[in-house]
Amino acid sequence: MTGGVMQKAHQAGHRVVLVTSTRGEVGEIHNMDEAETRPKLAEVRTAELAAAARILGVDRQEFLDYRDSGMAGTDDNQNPASYHLAPLEQAAERLAAILREERPEVVVTYDPTGTYFHPDHIKAHQVTTTALDLLKGEGWEPRKFYWHGFPRSGLKAWAELSTRPDAPEPPSFPPNMGVPDEEITTVVDVRPFVDGKLSAFKAHLSQNGPEAFFLSTPAELRERAFGEEHFVLARGELGVPRPEPDLFAGVGG
Repeated sequence: MTGGVMQKAHQAGHRVVLVTSTRGEVGEIHNMDEAETRPKLAEVRTAELAAAARILGVDRQEFLDYRDSGMAGTDDNQNPASYHLAPLEQAAERLAAILREERPEVVVTYDPTGTYFHPDHIKAHQVTTTALDLLKGEGWEPRKFYWHGFPRSGLKAWAELSTRPDAPEPPSFPPNMGVPDEEITTVVDVRPFVDGKLSAFKAHLSQNGPEAFFLSTPAELRERAFGEEHFVLARGELGVPRPEPDLFAGVGG
């Protein structure tokens, strides 16, 4: 859901840095043999992410190298090495080390719910916030800090799209998923980058089931479904009256 703004930033000449907390080693496996792939899934997904990052214009990609926590209620979720159980200050310092090197003008992470309540996404939100608190105490902070926010009206629109006979069934959304529309501060038109978003998604071969909504959406509906990305400005100042059209509005350079 941020593939468009990453491409847009790269095209505008900004340096794009992607930090990933885990290597997704306990997720479901599609399009590959389970028994053969499971022992090396972290390696497979590392390569897939690298391919996607190249498509999206990522200049630097780093891992915090925690173990994938899996979904709540699973055995993997109770593994003491899992990311969501990692000491918050320890994980925040790992991220802070990268932020000290890069000094980004704009930082983006998940909203407090992790977009769809994945434990590692929630932890990523907490870790990013704590890392920025740490750096603020050292005298530095980015110009803007955003949460990716999926508007609840967007979920409704996806449901409406699914009623068309040529449209695929959308993902099953958890209750209370999404950000209330009135909290969205920034809406970025990424229609020129939809094809790149889909190409990056395809690069994650082991994660795409045969009926993946993102890949089976008819071409004429893709811009409507994936042509905008939404954010909540958590810290900093809006560059223009809301809704901002760009994460770098008011930043310049």
